[in-house]
Amino acid sequence: MSTSILFALIAFLCSFICGYITIPMVLNFCKRYGLYDIPNTRKIHNNAIPRLGGIVFLPCVFIGCIIVFAITQLRGEQTITFSLWTVYFTIGLVAIYITGIIDDIIGLEAFKKLAVQLVASCVMPASGLYINNLYGFCGIYEIPFSAGFLLTIIVMAFISNAINLIDGIDGQASGLTIIALCGFIYAFGKWGLWFYVIMIAALVGVLLAYTYFNLFGKAERNRKIFMGDTGSLSIGFLLAFLSLKLTMKNSNLSIYDGNGLLLSYTVLIVPVFDAIRVALVRIRHHRSPVSPDKNHIHHKLMRAGLSQHKTLCVVLCFAILYIALNWLLNMFTNITAIVAINIAVYVIFHKVIDRIIIRHGQQTEVF
Repeated sequence: MSTSILFALIAFLCSFICGYITIPMVLNFCKRYGLYDIPNTRKIHNNAIPRLGGIVFLPCVFIGCIIVFAITQLRGEQTITFSLWTVYFTIGLVAIYITGIIDDIIGLEAFKKLAVQLVASCVMPASGLYINNLYGFCGIYEIPFSAGFLLTIIVMAFISNAINLIDGIDGQASGLTIIALCGFIYAFGKWGLWFYVIMIAALVGVLLAYTYFNLFGKAERNRKIFMGDTGSLSIGFLLAFLSLKLTMKNSNLSIYDGNGLLLSYTVLIVPVFDAIRVALVRIRHHRSPVSPDKNHIHHKLMRAGLSQHKTLCVVLCFAILYIALNWLLNMFTNITAIVAINIAVYVIFHKVIDRIIIRHGQQTEVF
């Protein structure tokens, strides 16, 4: 086992243990101060559940990374360096994290949260990290800074909110995020960017600890928790940053060949496609694209007769299927054709769900 892989495992274990220890503390804190996610007509859960699970994510990742950095210093190794991009990203992530905490505790208007997301997203292209090449998608290759700047802000804000929107049933947001992070670990490890591998491994560790309490914790024993906006917006922003880092073509490096763009897109297909589909349905029915409803993929699967856990399994398997499909397609065709095929598969999937829902005597879309 190489030293870098060992460090990643250490970060993973430290973060997991930290999350497993601190989440019960957060649960007790929420119980003491009545910080619960209250059920309503749009939500699936029937009990009041603490919603501050995401507050432990960044501290646990930080602790896992710090322990690894300390070990490297004691061993006299200098394998981990910090770039300006990383510093700017950390500033933006902390801003998103604090915004999420405020929203989970006292509530924030949607436009205020979006404003923070847009400002945090602006930080990345301002530091020189932005989408500058589409690698032939729709015939587009290099793009100018002005277009890349705007595209980067839109993409980062959209991915952040897509993770927030997909957080509708137990384990779904964390499960899809873990799948995506495994893809990023593969890519960054393959390219020798071990600082990112260590950070991602730490995030996977705390997410697994959170998923245990989220999926298997009992509400009546005060052991069930939600990640809240603190968690979903933070991990969404982090996924957007990793996608950006993997996508930008850097003339000083030889690793960027377009596969980074395909991988970033592929591992985030399910939450991104779901957010786009729901917004289009709302617009088609003359409603605001950000208005709440029960038309997300998990809502439809449950109207089709699946339980929460079966719905989760279908959604995660669907995400893995896309990864396998695009890996095969990449051997034979280009990214434009791959996206077109992905859209066709997604449409067919929803048509099948719609037919099942109709057989159950329910509406395919709920308003």
